[in-house]
Amino acid sequence: MSRPIKVSAFHDGAVAVAPPATINCPMTAALDRWMGGPVQQAGRRYFGQPVVGIKQIASYGCRGRNGSHFGPLSEHAFGNALDIAAFRLADGREITVLQGWWRGTPQEKAFLREAFISACAEFYTVLGPGSDRYHSNHFHVDLLLTNAKGSRHYCRPLPTRNPEDTPTAFLSDAEPSRPRPKPLAFTGDLY
Repeated sequence: MSRPIKVSAFHDGAVAVAPPATINCPMTAALDRWMGGPVQQAGRRYFGQPVVGIKQIASYGCRGRNGSHFGPLSEHAFGNALDIAAFRLADGREITVLQGWWRGTPQEKAFLREAFISACAEFYTVLGPGSDRYHSNHFHVDLLLTNAKGSRHYCRPLPTRNPEDTPTAFLSDAEPSRPRPKPLAFTGDLY
């Protein structure tokens, strides 16, 4: 990474990053778009408030994939990846990937799935709970340009929305009903 950037917030300072993350410029721009757009929309949709912070557990680190000392380098080694373990809402509540993905409230599950699905559209590799044992407690997002098979996006587990995860099921004064977007579909093998 020729020009590392230490990032302490996204979305014009509205979404704090703790601890600050060291990433490259394209990753900074992609995270800013995702945090300022889909993540904020999901926070408002499911909780009626914005997301004001994230807890990251891995940014730049010169290492192999999944912490290995052998084999191909991780995108973290290029400042091209971030691991997100939790999202903090304006009221101080923390939505963790570890607890919220499988055992969270319906709102937490819906929020995390919406954030995950939108990450699959923004980033090239997105891994989360259910993808493998290394990603059970966080979302890994990176900008790997293409995988070995030439597929542009790799998203695991495959993104799906639960049809019951509608905003009006959670917020009594939610915006009027509108058609929900269809689930995104991504294919390809990562390595």
